[in-house]
Amino acid sequence: MSSYFLPLIRSLLVPVLACVSIGVSAAPSQAMTVYGEAPKYPAGFQHFDFVNPNAPKGGSLSRASMEIGQFNYLTPYVDQGTGVAQVDQWVYAPLAFRSLDEPYTVYGLVAKTMERDPDGLWVRFNLDPKARFADDTPITAQDVAFTYHTLMTQGSLSYRMLYGEVKDIVIEGPLQVRFDFKSNQNRTLALDLASMRILPEHWWKTRDFTNGGGFEPPLGSGPYAVSKVDPGRSITFERNQHWWGANLPVSKGMYNFDRLTVNFYGDTDVARELLKAGAFDYNREFSATGFSIGYDSPSLNDGRLQKGVFAKDKPGAAQGFAFNLQNPFFQDRRVRQALSLLWDFEWTNKQMMRSFYVRQQSYFPKSEMAATALPDAREREILEPLRGKIPDEVFTQVYQAPKTDGSGYIRDKQLQALALLKEAGWTAKNNTLVNAEGEPLRFTFLDGQGGFDRMILPYKRTLAQIGITMDIRKIDSAQYINRLNARDYDMIVVGFPRSGQPIVSPGREMYDMYGSRSATQVGASNAFVLRDPAVDTLLDGLVQANSRAEMVHYARALDRVLQWGYYMIPNYYSVGTPTVYQNRFARPAQEPMYDEGLDTWWQVSTTAQTNAALSAASTSSEGH
Repeated sequence: MSSYFLPLIRSLLVPVLACVSIGVSAAPSQAMTVYGEAPKYPAGFQHFDFVNPNAPKGGSLSRASMEIGQFNYLTPYVDQGTGVAQVDQWVYAPLAFRSLDEPYTVYGLVAKTMERDPDGLWVRFNLDPKARFADDTPITAQDVAFTYHTLMTQGSLSYRMLYGEVKDIVIEGPLQVRFDFKSNQNRTLALDLASMRILPEHWWKTRDFTNGGGFEPPLGSGPYAVSKVDPGRSITFERNQHWWGANLPVSKGMYNFDRLTVNFYGDTDVARELLKAGAFDYNREFSATGFSIGYDSPSLNDGRLQKGVFAKDKPGAAQGFAFNLQNPFFQDRRVRQALSLLWDFEWTNKQMMRSFYVRQQSYFPKSEMAATALPDAREREILEPLRGKIPDEVFTQVYQAPKTDGSGYIRDKQLQALALLKEAGWTAKNNTLVNAEGEPLRFTFLDGQGGFDRMILPYKRTLAQIGITMDIRKIDSAQYINRLNARDYDMIVVGFPRSGQPIVSPGREMYDMYGSRSATQVGASNAFVLRDPAVDTLLDGLVQANSRAEMVHYARALDRVLQWGYYMIPNYYSVGTPTVYQNRFARPAQEPMYDEGLDTWWQVSTTAQTNAALSAASTSSEGH
């Protein structure tokens, strides 16, 4: 993403001085949850339920990246372009590992134990003396402090949003570090800090972190190391045979491949053809048509190529065509509502996506946080002080995205849209809708990803039928990122969050997506450029909630306000994670709820096998 410059908060080379610890600490624990509820796995657990602890090590897996185009550097921690997400996942170990089958619970990894202030004003990490970087240098509290300061001063804006409530970091000993908070209002902050991947100060202090570190393989502390880089095209990881954390409960049964490769492709159709030809092993598919018919081939017919939809119970991530509220035309809610009426999802889903998707109704799809019924008593208490500042429908109606019969004929929706636009001051002139100043209702859909033409061209025609012009401009990924950061667009397709990963226990990252302070900040995810004090109030309540039940109430209240604000035209989600892979792997009998669990797979054959052959070969393995 485009560069930006902020002054250093403090020198990275000045060690943080130890001081006397404060307060009476809670007992050290191997796990932390958001609201202090009991974790799923008790102290002394041996391994997660979603792994096979006896999975054999060895073999390889090659996958396509989830990004289209090339990567600009390796580390995914800065806003200068595209990094490699798997460097974070495989090369660097976090203080604590986030469980894949709980909403938000972390279990110690680099931190052997964790202590949380009963009053919520600090968190302490006691590092495992066995924790090492790949060059056998111990991981120390100073490395934790260095990581924090580096991310906050040179890293992506998202870190300053995520860790913004940290007041200070205190090194209490070589293996003990404490984060002090400005307040106790951010319930997820301790867990967000626990999820931090630790960087080696002795390695990074002589390198250019701000610009991503280039293509030099970074020194890590995780289960893999970068072994080969083809700049922009592919990156190969080799398993560290002597990884210090291999036998920890959070690691057993995971990271089973000796070699992992991530390939970056500029064209999804090319990637599919290469997968069918056996050029790589695994693809996370984002196209319904691609998933449904794009892999038709002899290898799919005989089972050498497999298709699966994993993590079907996983909550979804919101996606939609976002309105930039800086465009004066879009500042009138009636205009946004009218334009929302005119995208025919049912026809699009049937004709172009083989009815594979479900229409999105919420900003928290498939989640208990979705507002799918009228507000209950607690939600009304939360919303009532905002009456008059939020849409009236919030109190009396359940939001439903516009629905058609799928025939492609939506004259009724066009008439409704015209009525709304007339109320908003738009009238017909020479077959074009114009406002009081004579300006035509015209805007641009900015496409930096490709693949949306088929969905938006029918929308363009529908708009044109009632006098609205939507131009479509396709640009390359570098231009798109620059314009995204500058908020230089009218409408784009966007996901919340951008990573596409669902929000199962929302916290401070919500400010980045919807908060007023992030509206024009470079690197922020506030694609609407939304500045709404009512939304800010609900975000404060959500982040400061002292129980999951209270958080859910605030999330539902927020969902209602966003839904009825018509800030985007909601898109869709799949029932799970569509994947296509070579038939030479085995999986544990139980998959994690919140992830497809690729790190738990293992190899059972060096070449793709037919269904019959692989079944015979894997009878001694657990599950498939």
